[in-house]
Amino acid sequence: MQINGLPVPENLKQHYMAAGVLELYPPQAQCVEKGMFDGRNLLVAIPTASGKTLVAEMAMHHHIARKGKCLYIVPLKALASEKYDEFSNKGVRVGIATGDFDRRDDQLGRNDIIVATSEKVDSLLRNNARWISEISLLVVDEVHLIDSPNRGPVVEMVIAKLRYRNPAMQVIGLSATIGNPQVLAGWLDAELVTSTWRPVDLRQGVFCKDRIHFRDGERAVKAVSKNYDDLNLCLDTIAEGGQCLVFVSSRRNAEAFAKRAAGAIKSEEPELKTYASQLEKTAETEMGKTLAACVSQGAAFHHAGLSRPERAIIEEGFRKGLIKSISSTPTLAAGLNLPARRVIIRDYHRFTAGEGMQPIPASEYHQMAGRAGRPRLDPYGEAVLIAKDEGQVEELFDWYIEAPPEEIHSKIAEPNALYTHVLSLIASGFAGTRGELASFMDRSYYVHEHRQGRLMKRAVDAALKFLTGAELVLEVGDHLASTEFGTLVSRLYIDPRSAAMIVTTLRTRSEYADLGLLHLICSTPDMPKLYVRNTDRCALDRMIEAHEDELWLTVPCEEEDQEDYYRALKTAMLLNNWADELPDAKICERYSVGPGDVYGMVESVNWLLHASGELSRMFAGNFHTQIREYEICMKNGIRRELLPLVKLRGIGRVRARRLFNNTITSPEAVLAAGIETVTTLIGHGIAEQVFAQLERGGKKTSGQPAGEDDMPGQSTLSRFG
Repeated sequence: MQINGLPVPENLKQHYMAAGVLELYPPQAQCVEKGMFDGRNLLVAIPTASGKTLVAEMAMHHHIARKGKCLYIVPLKALASEKYDEFSNKGVRVGIATGDFDRRDDQLGRNDIIVATSEKVDSLLRNNARWISEISLLVVDEVHLIDSPNRGPVVEMVIAKLRYRNPAMQVIGLSATIGNPQVLAGWLDAELVTSTWRPVDLRQGVFCKDRIHFRDGERAVKAVSKNYDDLNLCLDTIAEGGQCLVFVSSRRNAEAFAKRAAGAIKSEEPELKTYASQLEKTAETEMGKTLAACVSQGAAFHHAGLSRPERAIIEEGFRKGLIKSISSTPTLAAGLNLPARRVIIRDYHRFTAGEGMQPIPASEYHQMAGRAGRPRLDPYGEAVLIAKDEGQVEELFDWYIEAPPEEIHSKIAEPNALYTHVLSLIASGFAGTRGELASFMDRSYYVHEHRQGRLMKRAVDAALKFLTGAELVLEVGDHLASTEFGTLVSRLYIDPRSAAMIVTTLRTRSEYADLGLLHLICSTPDMPKLYVRNTDRCALDRMIEAHEDELWLTVPCEEEDQEDYYRALKTAMLLNNWADELPDAKICERYSVGPGDVYGMVESVNWLLHASGELSRMFAGNFHTQIREYEICMKNGIRRELLPLVKLRGIGRVRARRLFNNTITSPEAVLAAGIETVTTLIGHGIAEQVFAQLERGGKKTSGQPAGEDDMPGQSTLSRFG
């Protein structure tokens, strides 16, 4: 099927043809034949690299040409940025939304395509964004994540809400790994498009004793290293002009492999030295310095502990073909478009809390294997598992290569999943009675799967019992309504259990303490927590003893409840160190984390601090100003004494501390010191900007992030935003 004959705008056809895309792949043609341009819903379950995004893009441009508006939902912020870049500069207006959860973002409605995470779309629905009713096409990327215990209920409810609001809306679901696509297609009222076709042939095999075993033969691999099969497989494909992705079970393993690969590859590409120099310039941890050293020789590692700029450099270097090998935890397989000639799945067991090392699911193997083969660059792709002995070769074929992806099932009826969603349905006007609530839940994937809702009814009843008891929902006769408290919690997009915990504690405290609030927030269900090692307990006990008067929560009597208490306390200690201006490198070393981990925790706690400030306005007004100030301290990573200075645009934690330490402690003191003195401390360009603000009487609003977020050379965690 030729691109030129499709009902899409001429400029899009010209863009495709200029890129060498003249004809649709067979699965793409199947989408057209099944009614993509006629408004039919589609579930497109085809292999990675088979052109799912192009299907979505053509459908979106078809809608836009007919005055429609399109919403493209992704699971990850990084994937949202990638898709935003991919859809931009093609003759339509593209917007992206991944941020604050209590804003309506009405300006987004000016765009033709809005790319957003599922959580952001859910918050837009709760905050009644006007443009949502204008959506004529919904695209859900990685729709199989309905099966995820954490993210799945959000994806499921967003689809159900949007279809309820916009019954004429077309829906296109995209995935590479669904074991029961017919069931999901039935829920979506969608035509099912499945295929095993790939633009690059995928060969899947198992490596054992210097040979890759395929079903149709074997291939010898030269043994450069006596001890490391993974390195031999990597060097083998690089010698042929390919690149390699190596999936391992932990960050430590990813870093160890990258060091071995760098020592063997020893690339002398000049551009790699530039990348390494960029990484070295901002590296404040041993991990960052190790990454720079590896990249300089053509290897890298990739995991969630890296900062966003570090990940961006690695991804760019790999796409350009300069970095030959990336070793990664499976996070890299979750959506980012980084194909390679050969994918090595070295570790197929993963640690699960309470269960030890467990085999990864077949669907996760297929996600990783799908990264093998770069379209138009590689003659083939290879996915290779490494067996420990000959007896395991056949097992790995059975468990992974020849095993279908697992079926996906709704997680909406899990015990804790419905608290927030039942509240949002009531607060947003989707349901005003128990009958309407039951009727809406009948639209869920769960009820479609099970054809009966006994478990669902029990879960809804339990959620309602909690919500009414916490005074978030009122039930009068048959009618349900959210209280002012419930409506605020829904719009703030926090778990009702977190809100109830915060409000209950705030109302019982007579004196405010930053550390008490921080530990409280870190104890809520919304906050990701650090793991506690046996060696941590002594330090944590000393912390409790030293700050007994400041901590609002006491150590539980029951031993099984103590682990969560200590995990929350350790997380609070890290964040307290950040707000106390401890250098990034020391935080990462002290807590054995990466800059990306710290950024993630700061981002999470910032939102919960913001929510706490809004809740205190309603229930503990005497604490509101202090919580609001502490939110700014945490956002910028500063002590309270720097608050007057960070109100100036361009001044963040590093420059503010430098000014303060030189007795310039306020905007007025900056003016009094004069531009020449200030220039010697913060640089000529920033000093000019600051004095221009002061002359205009302008300051940042109190909630703005530090100006150093966008300033080069400021080596702080704020740059990871």
